[in-house]
Amino acid sequence: MRSDEVFGFLRPAIDAHTLGLSMAVQLLHDCNYTPLVANAAVCEAANEPAQANNSALIAQWITETRITRLGFSYRLDPVQAAALFGKLMYQIKSHRLLAEDGGKITHLYFAGLPEACARVHREQGDRVILFIGDETPGETLEKLGIPPAVRPAHMTGEIEYDTMRIAFARDLLKQGKHLEIKPVDRSGCKDLGSPHEHLAGRLEQSMRSRQLPLMRAHVGPYLPNRDEAVRLFLEWSSQLAKAGFLDVLSIGTSQLSQSAFGEPWEGKQNGGGVPVNSADEFRAIWRAARPMLVRTYAGTKNIPALARMYEETINCAWHALSFWWFCAIDNRGSNSVADNITEHFETIKVIAAAGKPFEANVPHHFSFRGADDCTYVAAGVVAARVAKSLGIRHYVLQIMLNTPKYTWGIQDLAKARALLYLVRRLEDKNFTVILQPRAGLDYFSPDLEKAKVQLAAVTALMDDIEPRNTQSPAMVHVVSYSEAAHLATPAVVNESIKITRAALNAYRTLKAQGKAMDMASHAETAARTQELIADASALLAAIEKAVPAPYSPQGLYDMFATGFFPVPYLWECKEEFARAIAWPTRVVHGSVKCVDDTGKPLPVQERIEQTLAWRKK
Repeated sequence: MRSDEVFGFLRPAIDAHTLGLSMAVQLLHDCNYTPLVANAAVCEAANEPAQANNSALIAQWITETRITRLGFSYRLDPVQAAALFGKLMYQIKSHRLLAEDGGKITHLYFAGLPEACARVHREQGDRVILFIGDETPGETLEKLGIPPAVRPAHMTGEIEYDTMRIAFARDLLKQGKHLEIKPVDRSGCKDLGSPHEHLAGRLEQSMRSRQLPLMRAHVGPYLPNRDEAVRLFLEWSSQLAKAGFLDVLSIGTSQLSQSAFGEPWEGKQNGGGVPVNSADEFRAIWRAARPMLVRTYAGTKNIPALARMYEETINCAWHALSFWWFCAIDNRGSNSVADNITEHFETIKVIAAAGKPFEANVPHHFSFRGADDCTYVAAGVVAARVAKSLGIRHYVLQIMLNTPKYTWGIQDLAKARALLYLVRRLEDKNFTVILQPRAGLDYFSPDLEKAKVQLAAVTALMDDIEPRNTQSPAMVHVVSYSEAAHLATPAVVNESIKITRAALNAYRTLKAQGKAMDMASHAETAARTQELIADASALLAAIEKAVPAPYSPQGLYDMFATGFFPVPYLWECKEEFARAIAWPTRVVHGSVKCVDDTGKPLPVQERIEQTLAWRKK
């Protein structure tokens, strides 16, 4: 690549999706290029590139900045995306901006949804390099034409780990090793499939027989006809039970099942998922699912009563709640945030009285809204401390990796290890932690073959959280490889579990042979882990000092409202949590950090001081 290459990036102003574009820009900066991002006026012009004044402004920007490689991003409607790009290409040709016409542009890039990329390829051919959004940092740099020799040392090392896992996963799938996987025999587990079976018992027996991890998956078909959907789910439950690959069936209930259970649904709009609406239907699911453990989503209204009903009908394997989330703040329920936290506390008391495990769906919900890695860790610790204080004895620590999907593997390991370390410090004879990692919600490619590779690669990442412990993780939440393309059927769920088990087995063999990176002694991962432990501990100490009764319902509300947990991408309740959205964050070297107005990472102590100053006002 020539040293005088100039990258320019343009997006229509009507498209607010900027994270992928920002990632590409940052990667180029790290490689000592100075990419140009179109200013607001040029982005406005890109809304209608065919208009004469707009095309002139875009051409002027390209010419004056001497752009040689032009990227265009539009992640909304695929038809509109291809049409806009086609109009832009026509204007670029008309203004003779391509190198073949005497201009300077030698390379063209388009980033959009998969269907949009397919349309652009049909219309423009191979001269346009496409980004569908599932590229790793290494793949992004390769598509941009950046040779490995110019990448900085820290990036090369971190990308090397991700590249190694992808290569391992491709080889695994190519050899078809997952096709050899058989169901695990759980017949030695106490009370297997009975109404009295407990998750702890199945874990203990599986540990003794060295048959960990347990496999858990969400399943939930949706059909317009409610009765047909429930019948189909009963069939699926029976099929999964008979196949024997799945240990824990998580019922993916519909939105109305969570928010209006037992009520008439006529005239109400329902979201995806199986539309269960009676205790008898839950009982039928439990019977069909023998001998799997069964659990389901929590409600968003009458939550303690629903938890009791889940105990009576499906012997709920464990319950999950999220304190600040699944209420008015994300349009998932009618509760205010304050009322939601209070109701979740009451529900945890019900769960503890039943002796059941509890999972806090907390850290990744902050990450969904742009929270930094320190917040991810600190919020997860707060949730665990609350659970222990309310009498929970078995704590399921779900760690969602790849969130955001631009997170580098080394940074993911550091986040997971920091959170696990701080939560494990709570362990005693009355409180045990069960590690349950999973892939990210938007991690998988819509290309099913690539998604299978990604599933195997993220499984290797899970195994490196505690690389010296062959009994870890104790459970895996298997996200089916079809997540980005279509609903996971029993066949897809079973194949996803086979890929996960095969990847675990093969990756451990590879490490034992010294043919994979040793992440147990990886210096950069260890340093980042310690940094996160220190920062999260400092943040938690500041919260405990500033917020009265921090682990009470009012305390959880106050720590969020005060601004200790940044969520710059929060869309609802913005006025109520104005201080939480005031903090900008950005992806820095594959991690998410709080930054100042110039985009420079903000030390945690400065952030704490600013938050405390807000609190005094």
